[in-house]
Amino acid sequence: MAAAPFAARPQTSPPPGRLKIVVAGGYPGDPECGCGGLIARYAEGGHEIVLLYLNRGEAYCNGGDPRQCGDVRTAEARNACRILKARAVFAGQYDGRAVVDNSHYDEFRRVLDSEKPDIIFAHWPLDTHRDHRALSTLVLDAWLQGGKRSALYFYEVVDDTMMFSPTEFVDISRVEPQRRAACYAHASQQPDKWYPAQAQLTRFRGTAAGLAQAEGFVRHWESKRGVLP
Repeated sequence: MAAAPFAARPQTSPPPGRLKIVVAGGYPGDPECGCGGLIARYAEGGHEIVLLYLNRGEAYCNGGDPRQCGDVRTAEARNACRILKARAVFAGQYDGRAVVDNSHYDEFRRVLDSEKPDIIFAHWPLDTHRDHRALSTLVLDAWLQGGKRSALYFYEVVDDTMMFSPTEFVDISRVEPQRRAACYAHASQQPDKWYPAQAQLTRFRGTAAGLAQAEGFVRHWESKRGVLP
């Protein structure tokens, strides 16, 4: 029988002590969609997880009053974080109007540095969504300016991420229901329209890794290796 393109990575036991994990996304729902299984696995190990959202999703909440969308989606994000045993942090930008300039580089770095992460997960830089690309750029700059102290990985989001070839996989087969619940916490984003495609993607990644379902990641080539669950 031919070998799978990628062998499943052996499970690694967490080191003594608690890791600080930051999963950054453009808007509420991104970390849950791309990394929900990973987050659930880290939480099982007792690690501290922060979901860092670039904005509060102010631009859209399924026909709701735009003046209330930020509050609606903030509440959804906090509910998703409760499901995943994570903490929500918001970077203060506005949905659909991401700004990348010197002052915003500095502001974002202050937010990220204050968390003192051991491992950072961010959007892949090649993405159809402007906020995703902005978030990736802001994270990369903060990581570089901070001396590359944290491990840095990139994740994918179905239908948005382009040219993504994961090299490391995390088995999410057992925690997939928890990931699904966290994604469906974002009811204003009509998860029935996009979650089935995300589940199909993780089944596809699982096939490559010899697992039922897996999330795929790419480690920055200059990053130290972090402990994946």
